[in-house]
Amino acid sequence: MGEIADWPAEPSERVRELVEGVLDELDLDGDVEIVEDDDRITASVDGGDDYGLLIGKRGQTIDALQLLAYQAAFRGLRDRKRVVIDAAGYRERRRETLTTRADRAAEQALGDGNSVEMDPMSAQERRVVHEHLKDRSGVETYSEGDDPHRCVVVAPLVTE
Repeated sequence: MGEIADWPAEPSERVRELVEGVLDELDLDGDVEIVEDDDRITASVDGGDDYGLLIGKRGQTIDALQLLAYQAAFRGLRDRKRVVIDAAGYRERRRETLTTRADRAAEQALGDGNSVEMDPMSAQERRVVHEHLKDRSGVETYSEGDDPHRCVVVAPLVTE
């Protein structure tokens, strides 16, 4: 990765350069595909055998890379959008896991009438749970605690 002055002017190309540089530093093979729309820039990494280093424990490494990519993409720019980094379909697999766990927590809260505290998760993952359960009747969700131990609580709605 070169000096910042050598970086491309376009945010999506800055994201590509950063992600490719990280792959090189970690000695991981993979192609970086960039998809940009009005709301976000998505960088998908595919082609390698082991993305464990890139994803990290509980997604922390890929989340950190995503934050760095966002900061690099929009350094010195006013107009910004979300940046999403994915490796080998990790984000979709994680979304499926989170929604399954959210459904279980909702069923448990409805079944025994007690609040269910889910495992700590990132802000992005908490958003997935809140969005998934927002239209589910009989339960509400809220976040509780301080990062990095902040979690979603699924609670039965109190009926009077």
